[in-house]
Amino acid sequence: MEEIPDRVTLAVEISNCRGNCEGCHSPFLKKNIGEELTPEIITALVGDNFGVNCFLFLGEGQDPDALLSLARHVHTLGLKAAVYSGRSEVEDVFWDVFDYVKLGPYVAELGPLNEPTTNQRLYRRLAPGEVPPLGYDTFYHGAHAFLDITPRFWRRGVETR
Repeated sequence: MEEIPDRVTLAVEISNCRGNCEGCHSPFLKKNIGEELTPEIITALVGDNFGVNCFLFLGEGQDPDALLSLARHVHTLGLKAAVYSGRSEVEDVFWDVFDYVKLGPYVAELGPLNEPTTNQRLYRRLAPGEVPPLGYDTFYHGAHAFLDITPRFWRRGVETR
């Protein structure tokens, strides 16, 4: 629940990071390391981790189409799909596929997501007809509304469901 509020999240690091953040906490992910993530591996990981209701891709790799395909597979398992991108913007289709999108490179002097000074943002796609809670920024991308839930990392007790 630390990565995605109100979700039991299984996070998997994706190598071949396209970012170049100074002070990166995982510089080893710049390299092509590990094994290829496949739908079968995702299914097995979810099966081995009882109670998971969200799958988080920590990074994007070099192939956005492959990542999007894996996110679609996550949905077939009945889970929410999330991505942490170190970029300031993602392709339009990301907003159609992912339920949670984190944007922004890590900037040491601004701090990580849990600091109110951060430049990073975490967005949650609202369900159709869901009314955004007061006090949160909402934006629309195509047919979807997104709520900026970044403040959840700094203020406790704020309801965003």
